[in-house]
Amino acid sequence: MPPKKKPDTAGFQQLKKDLAQGQPGRLYLMHGEETYLRDHYLNKLHEQILTGGMGVFNLHELSAGSMSPRALEAAVDCLPVMGERTLVLVTDCDLFKAGDQDRTEYIRIFSQLPDYCTVAFVYDVVEYKGDARTKLGAALNQYGTIVNFVRQDQNDLVDWVRRHFRALGKEIDSRLALELIFLCGDLMTNLLGEIEKIGAYSKQKHITRADIDAVATPQLNAVIFRMTDAIGERKYDRAMAVLGELYQMQEAPERIMWFLGRQMRQLYSARLALEDGKNSAYVAGLWGIKPYPAEKLMTSARRLDLKWCRRAVVRCGQTDLAIKSSGQEPQALLTALMLELAHAV
Repeated sequence: MPPKKKPDTAGFQQLKKDLAQGQPGRLYLMHGEETYLRDHYLNKLHEQILTGGMGVFNLHELSAGSMSPRALEAAVDCLPVMGERTLVLVTDCDLFKAGDQDRTEYIRIFSQLPDYCTVAFVYDVVEYKGDARTKLGAALNQYGTIVNFVRQDQNDLVDWVRRHFRALGKEIDSRLALELIFLCGDLMTNLLGEIEKIGAYSKQKHITRADIDAVATPQLNAVIFRMTDAIGERKYDRAMAVLGELYQMQEAPERIMWFLGRQMRQLYSARLALEDGKNSAYVAGLWGIKPYPAEKLMTSARRLDLKWCRRAVVRCGQTDLAIKSSGQEPQALLTALMLELAHAV
């Protein structure tokens, strides 16, 4: 498996630069899974462009259903009212599905956008799938800025978590912030809700692990890690207790099996990396994960031998197939697998 490529963030940096200089561009295409950041910078765009009491009259919104070259051109041609600029906001319009004639028209419009107008295409429900090999894709790159809002780097995210706790009058140390991110995922929108819950629950200024464990909602992959890590520590009762908790939460065995299989493949790759003298940075690049989860993965892999990891991957694949095709009770198959893995350590 080749290391995963880092996503292109040049467009995001350009958007930040434009806003910092108070000079919004003429065309943006905003997409990506980090919706908190997207909405944050879209609000900043609103604030800079729609100034004054008449700002609302300078906002022109188009949906996918109402979008056409004629509608876009009409919105672009509207002059500012008691202001300097207008904002045309287009939501979930897949430009690449337009007909050839419409795409030609869109290219012409993008090439002639006036100085007073900013057009922002926002992709929320619809996924943006640009193709730079097409004439339309080349035009978007030439005349606009494609902004991919990706998950943030570990250090930036830790700083962000700590700032939001401070805004609530709380403090959290960097290591515990990393654990919160590992437990609840690294999407800001979800983390914000968890921060607010924990901040409201905690009775003291400094957040503790007990505060997090009391109210935070862990993601399934973090729970699965806790279960496999317990096996590595020879704490089999705790591992089976975690599995029992998942059953009580009514998690589907098929879904548990998918995450368990992925976890075992990650552990196997981490064990292979250790055998080959590679470090956690290699594993992080291999799986496209952040440094802290990679470090935890390597620590867990050190407790397991290569033969066990290899067999765990094979048995997970066999059990997954049995769950999907044998007609046997999925929970019974999954429980038997966990008991087998624990016994084999």
